[in-house]
Amino acid sequence: MERVIFHVDANSAFLSWTAAYRVKILGEKEDLREIPSVVAGDKASRHSIILAKSVPAKKFGIQTGEPLFQALEKCPHLKVVPPDYHLYVQASRHFVALLRTFSPVVEQYSIDEAWVDMTGTQRLFGPPRTAAEILRRRVWEELGFTVNVGVSSNKLLSKIAGDFEKPDRVHTLFPEEIPEKFWPLEVRKLFLVGSATERKLQRIGIRTIGDLAAADPRLLRRHLGKPGETLWHFANGRGAESLTPVAPENKGYGNSVTTPRDVTTREEAHRVLLSLCETVAMRLRRDGKNGRCVAVHLRTADFGHFSHQAQMESATNGTQALYRAACQVFDEVWDTFTPLRQLGVQVTRLSDEPYQQFDLFSGLSPAQQEKRLRLDETIDALRDRYGEDIIRRAQFTGDAAGHMAGGLSRERRTGVTKPVPQEISI
Repeated sequence: MERVIFHVDANSAFLSWTAAYRVKILGEKEDLREIPSVVAGDKASRHSIILAKSVPAKKFGIQTGEPLFQALEKCPHLKVVPPDYHLYVQASRHFVALLRTFSPVVEQYSIDEAWVDMTGTQRLFGPPRTAAEILRRRVWEELGFTVNVGVSSNKLLSKIAGDFEKPDRVHTLFPEEIPEKFWPLEVRKLFLVGSATERKLQRIGIRTIGDLAAADPRLLRRHLGKPGETLWHFANGRGAESLTPVAPENKGYGNSVTTPRDVTTREEAHRVLLSLCETVAMRLRRDGKNGRCVAVHLRTADFGHFSHQAQMESATNGTQALYRAACQVFDEVWDTFTPLRQLGVQVTRLSDEPYQQFDLFSGLSPAQQEKRLRLDETIDALRDRYGEDIIRRAQFTGDAAGHMAGGLSRERRTGVTKPVPQEISI
């Protein structure tokens, strides 16, 4: 039986989900998808970029990922709405749940796209293209946003098919359609080909996917290494890996943050590191993981990047232990005068052992270390129930936004929307 794989991608997901919520739930008359609009962060923030755009905004040349101020120069009357990550998580869950009504084998690739193995479902939903149209219509009718559906016999070709023309379309790309639909495309349209790889390929005369498919694999390996051979297989439509319905376990936990202004002192840097360790340690504890290796990643004001790491004496998920290690690593690598615009903390060498070995050199007795672990768990429980701002360390008093930094927004970390009691400082 020939495999049938769908790639389903929500069109301009963050903006579409925001628009659908405002129209269907809040009853607003204005639909963000019908006017020049974008989802972007705070205008005053240095990392305020376009996260999603409407089709009318695209006509002004606005691109996802560009700075907000540039988009406003292109379209001064652009409507800007803030991201709502809690809404996006809920919309994504409903989206994937609907996909599972078509097949039990669904692999989520990102928050707004997934593969669905439709092999053997023809008697339920009809031929592949008919089934894809049914799925597309159901998403619109039940969830209120549009999707593109790519249909093929493997994950690679279905993903490429889904990108042919947007929005709200169904496209097929089966092996027999490769010469007509696939090979004439520019090589940058191939999955995993970025701008640097495109330049390398163009230097050896490869401009289309067809050129790449016809190239000598040895030539590609010589110029691109092993990835060159992988791209050659991709260009020939080979991507036969099976779907992975369950996401693989994390190999590391990390967060980073771009600061509102350059960090120029060790005290400021340690404060940012503590806010990052709060969120990283919380995620480790939620997943029952301990980490032994702590790395600090730094980006300078002129966008240079460097990092350093160190092994701890024992694996831990304690906030203070990770913070102490992160500060030590930072002090070893920072020259004390280079301004920093971004800091990150990553914990690797994970274990899921239900116990932790206490550090004899921490200056704390085993009883004190055990008490600190219980305190971390109590703080997690309070934040899960009432939101992360319910409790913060005393040095962050008055700084509601900065005591837990990096990665996911507070809405995505906790999802709490109800009122909370008065805050507590520790």
